[in-house]
Formats: sequence, C-alpha cells, structure tokens
Amino acid sequence: MRLKKWIERSVRNKVMVLVLGITAFALLMSAAALVVYDLQSYEQQWSRDLESQADVLARASAPALSFDDRKTAETDLSVMRVRPRVLAAALYTPDGRLFATYERPDANVPQFPERPGAEGHVIEGGQLVLFRRVVENGEPIGTVYLRALYEPWSRLKDYLSLLAIVMVASLAVAAVLSGWLQKGITQPIQEVAHVASEVIDKRDYSLRVEKRTEDEVGQLVDGFNRMLAEIGRRSDALAEADQRKDEFLATLAHELRNPLAPLRNALEILRVTEGNPDTARKAREMMERQLKQMVRLVDDLLDVSRITTGKLAVRRIPMDLQDAVTDAVETARGAIEARGQDLVVKPARGAVPIDGDRTRLAQVFANLLNNAGKYTPAGGRIEFAVEIGPQTAVVRVSDNGTGLTAESIERIFDMFVQVDRTLERSQAGLGVGLSLARRLVELHGGTIEAASAGEGKGSEFTVRLPMSGGRLEPRVTVVEAAVVAQPRRILLADDNVDFALSLAQLLSAAGHEVRIANDGADALMEAARFSPEIAFVDIGMPKVNGYDVARQMRAQAGTRGCTLVAVTGWGQEGDRKRAQEAGFDRHLTKPVDPKEIEAILGSY
Repeated sequence: MRLKKWIERSVRNKVMVLVLGITAFALLMSAAALVVYDLQSYEQQWSRDLESQADVLARASAPALSFDDRKTAETDLSVMRVRPRVLAAALYTPDGRLFATYERPDANVPQFPERPGAEGHVIEGGQLVLFRRVVENGEPIGTVYLRALYEPWSRLKDYLSLLAIVMVASLAVAAVLSGWLQKGITQPIQEVAHVASEVIDKRDYSLRVEKRTEDEVGQLVDGFNRMLAEIGRRSDALAEADQRKDEFLATLAHELRNPLAPLRNALEILRVTEGNPDTARKAREMMERQLKQMVRLVDDLLDVSRITTGKLAVRRIPMDLQDAVTDAVETARGAIEARGQDLVVKPARGAVPIDGDRTRLAQVFANLLNNAGKYTPAGGRIEFAVEIGPQTAVVRVSDNGTGLTAESIERIFDMFVQVDRTLERSQAGLGVGLSLARRLVELHGGTIEAASAGEGKGSEFTVRLPMSGGRLEPRVTVVEAAVVAQPRRILLADDNVDFALSLAQLLSAAGHEVRIANDGADALMEAARFSPEIAFVDIGMPKVNGYDVARQMRAQAGTRGCTLVAVTGWGQEGDRKRAQEAGFDRHLTKPVDPKEIEAILGSY
C-alpha cells in the first residue's frame, strides 16, 4: 500500500518505476534470448571454425598425401599447436589407413580411431570430433581428423556473469536518469518519433519537428531537422546519380557501337576487294583510327575506376610544360582539322619549368582541346595559349563554340556530365574527360576553371600550375637505331583463340618459330617440349592461370631463363606488381600494339 501511494504521489515517481520496470524486463528478456541463442550457436560456430581449420589442413597436406610424405604431413599437423583448444589431429589415407598424427602434449584424449568416420562432427564427452575429406582435382585423397575441447557451460557461466554486471549497472543508470524525464523531454521525443514515422511512410523529407526549447532537447530537434534536410538532399543526389548512371551506360553503348560499325564495314571491304591495294590500305587506316577510338574509351573507363577508388596518381619530375603542350597539340590536331576548325597555338616564350607528369598533363590539355572541338562548329576557332605569371604557369583553351550556361559551369567538371546530349552532337564521349582533367590538375597542385559569356558565345578553360624554381637540363635528341629481331622460339599462351592465331601469324611472318597453347596446362607441357626463348602468357586462362604458369616455368630448369611477358586485359598498377612477383619480365595490356611486341623481341 505504501509503495502504491509513493508511486501515485508524483509523475516523477511514476516515470522512475516505469523506466526501471521496463529496463529490468527488457534486460532479462534480452539476457534470456542471448543465452538461448549463444547455446544454440556455440556448437555451430565452433564446428565451422574446426571445419575451416580442417580445410586449411586439407589444402596444406594434399601434396604430402599424394606423395606419401609422412614427415611433411606430421609437420603440417603440428601447426595445430598454436590452437590450444585443439587436442589432437590426424591424417588418413584414401583406404582409411592412419597416416600421420598430432597430439597436444598435456592432452588426455582417447586413442586415434583406426579408421575415419563419416564426414561431419559429433560431440563426445565434452569434446568435439570432426572428420573432413581431403579432395584434390575432384578425387578424394584422404581424411582430416580433429578433436577439440567443447566447453559451452564454462562459456555460459562467464556470459551470465557479464550479463549480471551489465544488468545491475544498467538499472543503476536508469534509476539515475529517470529523475530527469519530464513532460518537457518526452513530448519532443514523441514528436520526433511521429515525424520519423511520417517520413518513412510518405517519403516526405520536407517535414520538420517544432522546436520548443533551447536546451539539449532543442538541440536534438535541430539535429533531427538538419538530418532530414541532409537525407532529402542526398536522396535527390542519389536519384540524379542514378539517372546519370543510366545516361552513362546508354552513352557508353552508343560510343562503343560507333567504332564497331566502321570496323565491320572495313572487314567486309577487305573481303570483297582483295585485289585492290589502295582500297585495302584505306580500310586498314580506317580500322586503325576506330581501334584507337575504342582503346581511348577503355582507357577513360580505367581512369574512372582509378578516380573512384582513389588510385589515380602522377609521377612528378622536373620538365618543360611546353613539351606537354606539344604532345597535346599533336594528339588533338588531326581531329580538329578533320572538323574544319582553325587551331591557333600560342606557346610561351622560352621554357616553362614545372614539376609534373608529361604524359598526364598532355592528357589534360588534349582533353580540353578535344572538348573544345566537339562543341565548336565547322569553321570555328580554337585558341591554345601558354602564359607565364608570377610563380604560375597559365594554360588557356578557348573557343567560339556553343558556350556554357551558368548552371552548366557549376557541374561541368562532375563525372559523366555532358552539357549537350542532343542527337545532333555525335561522338560526345563518355563525359569523364573534364572530371579526369580536374583531378590530374589537382594532383599537380594546380587549379582548373571554366568560363563563358553564355550560350553561343564560346567558352574558356584555364589551367594554373605552380612553376618550379629548378633549371631544366638542355634537351638531348637521341636517335634510336632500328632493331631487327633475330628469329626466336616463341610460345603464345592465350585462351582467346583468335588473338593467339592472329599474333602467331604476325610473328611467323617475321621469321619466328611459334607454338600456341589455349590453356595453362597445355602451355606448361608445350613449354617443357619446346623450350621457348620468349613466352607471351595470358593471365586469365582455364586449368592453370598465367601467374601459376610463370611460377612453374621459373621453377623448371629448361624454362627458367625464358623471357616471360604477361599479355592481359588487367592493367592496373596492382596487376603489374602481381605479375612481376609471379616472375614475369614485362607486362602488356590488351589490345597490344604490335610495335610493343617488336620492341620486346628486338631487346632480347
């Protein structure tokens, strides 16, 4: 009766009893559920752990079982000493004979079974016993046996002790905090919960909770409202990104089909005009142009991957910025002149010393020139100027083309953004060139910005790069003598039959002796018979991958000195490093330029 009156005396007491009662009930139910769950999952977790250990032992011991190497098998089993809960381990031969054993020195375990039992696990007297088959190439070659401690009740005792401590501490904290729960606290929280439910049901991120106080609860309301605003902004951004992704995929399909069509036509021209060398030459030149276009698209996709994964890098060394400008002009001039546009280049007077990556900076300027060419009509003017400012080199690419709106300028450097998506704008690219250019300029410590007086009034892109204080070394022109490759014994290993045959024809026509293998296993056998001087090996091959082919060839006396060249579609820096670690001397990324192969053959 006294307790009832104490509860009814104030709202504070009611809140305290309510909080403590609910907290205690929730903790008890959670503890009971966790205990039941832990008892049920302990056996599964421990058995899966043993199965993982057994699988590791199976893979490690497969060679020992295959070659009847008992000493190595016992060494493999002795690794279990680092697992104190594992009492014993053994290996059995395919016919069930005990082959090798391990037993923890202080363990008191029954004798090892004379023959292995059924695959799986059982619990025997507080111990878990597991049998696992060893399989290699689809054939069973033995069985792994493991015996380990199984102590769920000891674990449960510790678990219950911890839960008891947590329960007491939680109730104490709840008793203290419940004194501060008043109407001014609970009502805003209820409103927050109500608005959250409304947002979930209606997806209306414009809803807000009314702020009533300036204390911590008011800050909670402010934070919740800001969170709703941020979620709404991100939801809109996600929808825009999803739309941009769909547009990018559609553009990618379109841009890839563009060069495929003339390639197919050129192949047909070569077929029907076999006796006309002039027509065949023009067809080949067209195929080379379209192939370069496809390679550029693939390179753009790789650069997109490097940007999104943070792996895009530059190698900055002292250089003359004018060299990168010259490279960019050589790259873009052909396309610009083909459109009937006028390209005016205004280089700086004298050298422009910077610390930069010549290839990447040329890529930046070529992207800007190509972008200007795409959005400038025939007969238009494109100006490419280099200026020297105070400790800064300034590169400007301007045109009198379609121009940019204020909205376009704000997002033109975003990934996959294209200002003009009309059907009349052909070969507009993937929308990654300017985003890539900005990232490369930033990696050089510079900035890039766009400006335009409006639609139809042209645009200007300005790149600013910090100049270096160092002096440039005088240029030395090196004329390389043509290298004629001597006839070699060459092995081509690639599961792409057409690629292997076409490359073999090129090499055979150059006087080399060529053998072909279309999987890794055949490559190893052919290498043992043929003893090639140079081997071009694909990485992703069936049966045995290219890395393992390289390792095994390096391990064999007859092929150890062979020059190994990885020829693969995997061209990231990590792929090159992995190829080098496997034993490859060189790494080529498909599609391979025949000149690269000629250079390799001429250097060995």
